Amino acid sequence: MTESDAQQQQRPHIDMATSRDRLAGFAAGIASGATKLFVGHPFDTVKIRCQVEGGHGRFKGPLDCLINTVRQEGPRALYKGASIPLVGWAVMDAVQLGSLSNYRLLLQGNNKSHKLSHFEHGLAGLGAGWTVALVATPVELIKMRLQMQYASGAARKYKGPLDVARHLTRTYGTFGIWHGLPATMAQRSFFFLLWGSYDIYTEWFRTLRLSPAFPYLAKTGTTRALEDRRLSEKLINFLAGGMAANTFWCFCYPVDVVKNRFMTQGDNNPIPFRKMFGHVLRTEGVKGFFRGFVPTFIRAFPTNASAIFVWESTVRLIKNETHH
Repeated sequence: MTESDAQQQQRPHIDMATSRDRLAGFAAGIASGATKLFVGHPFDTVKIRCQVEGGHGRFKGPLDCLINTVRQEGPRALYKGASIPLVGWAVMDAVQLGSLSNYRLLLQGNNKSHKLSHFEHGLAGLGAGWTVALVATPVELIKMRLQMQYASGAARKYKGPLDVARHLTRTYGTFGIWHGLPATMAQRSFFFLLWGSYDIYTEWFRTLRLSPAFPYLAKTGTTRALEDRRLSEKLINFLAGGMAANTFWCFCYPVDVVKNRFMTQGDNNPIPFRKMFGHVLRTEGVKGFFRGFVPTFIRAFPTNASAIFVWESTVRLIKNETHH
């Protein structure tokens, strides 16, 4: 072997990103957003109503909120405000996950073979969170205003999403539908934890192996599955996605409560976002920051596990890859 051959073998492998790599995350994000809507919107409606109603006595808790909503307004009420997220979540996830992919490539220097640290994955998540806030603010603002509308028929304040948008524009000016953007960016900053922890959980799951003594395998006599006892990449995506979402909400929830209170309050003499923290603490105490936490925590795993599973699987399909 010549010296030049030896030097060539020692060079790190470089796998440069292509246009397909840069666009795959955006396209796959549309499928992820649709999955989130179908699985998560009923939980979201209960969460928003518990958060915003606070201690005003309308509901005793998440289960009471669910039962009373269905009893008084019908099952379809759980999907109130869903028309905006139907398009909005698809766009939001396309922006979030597409930008996430591109921020990762930026940190990799466009070399896909370069392994990012957990911190760098968190930074990519932070950038994606701030980017998607531009889309998420009007979608969530309109959605929550509709979700908090208990009246029906002629008594409704808003006739639909466009009516909410017109009201916001008249009240807050041309950029009224972005009312609360700083609050959304503050909440989306916790995407650092979401995607940083997702990488940690993913690596941990990849170290696990199926045990030959696993009851199902022993009972059925399955031996082929034991030839490679690693968890499948799709199962890892699902489990790590759900656990990362639960981690995100454990840290982010108080900020999310304050953001939602700020964005759904009355338009006359509204309380500024920064002062809303003190307002919640004075009026409801610490527990006010965790109203609606249970349905959020329960919702987080199946909704995000399913969405990230769909996203990762679709990205691999678009890229013609068999693994991540």
